Amino acid sequence: MAIPTVFIIHVSKGDSMSEANECLFCKIIAGEIPSNTVFEDDSTIAFSDIHPKAKVHVLIVPKKHYATVAELAQRDPSELSHMVGIAKSIADKEFHGAYRLIFNTGEDAGQSVFHVHAHVLTGEVLAE
Repeated sequence: MAIPTVFIIHVSKGDSMSEANECLFCKIIAGEIPSNTVFEDDSTIAFSDIHPKAKVHVLIVPKKHYATVAELAQRDPSELSHMVGIAKSIADKEFHGAYRLIFNTGEDAGQSVFHVHAHVLTGEVLAE
């Protein structure tokens, strides 16, 4: 199984500037690309997915660029915990606390933007 090139660059250089310059989510965070923002604080932003897979499909994204959830967990576990809390708050507001939380890690797992993000799906009963 191949490790995404972006992750290799990020780890070996220890500098996420090149990734951030080309990153879709970094551009949304910087306000260069519009989004339907549903939550924002100093460290995190959450916005509606442009191709929703459920009635409510929100992406929760840390403002600091990390390629994968594994990298985030290692470098900033408190941010990962914060993201889970945001997911719960969104679900509490949208659908009595029930939600699905998904992190895709690696291209073969469906990760298409290599800036860690959690998919929160809620708002309806979800199929198995």
